[in-house]
Amino acid sequence: MDDSADTRQRLSDRIDQKQQALRSYIGRERPRRNKLSNISIVGSALAAMLTAGPAVGGTGFTEAVRGIFSLDDDSVVWRFLCLAAVICSVAAALATNFANSHALAEKVSAAETANAQLEGLQVTLSFGHIAIDEALKLYQQYVAQVPFVDHVP
Repeated sequence: MDDSADTRQRLSDRIDQKQQALRSYIGRERPRRNKLSNISIVGSALAAMLTAGPAVGGTGFTEAVRGIFSLDDDSVVWRFLCLAAVICSVAAALATNFANSHALAEKVSAAETANAQLEGLQVTLSFGHIAIDEALKLYQQYVAQVPFVDHVP
């Protein structure tokens, strides 16, 4: 392949475009991944906490809660705790399944890795320490890891 400055520049421009697309993807999807993870963790923890009180304290716990909130019947306490635990549990399950069904964590990690690899390739290419054929092979390898990230127009 032609190892001219023009060819190096075209490959460098192509790397820049892909990195821009990767940064855009990461900037959009990393917060989404984090939010889904947090919902899953907090929802699971809250569901466990809501069921732990009655499980450990029994009727003494529900009577105490009924007294604190001046409720007529401790069955209201049970219903509220069960409903709140179900809602938290469903939220956690949905968040986990949304993240897993789209392999969001794996895709974000792959995009971050590819971006770092392309950064290294860009530096090596700009200093001329790599033949254009080898640089092109590496570019194709790195880009193949992230087929779900489109080029920025």
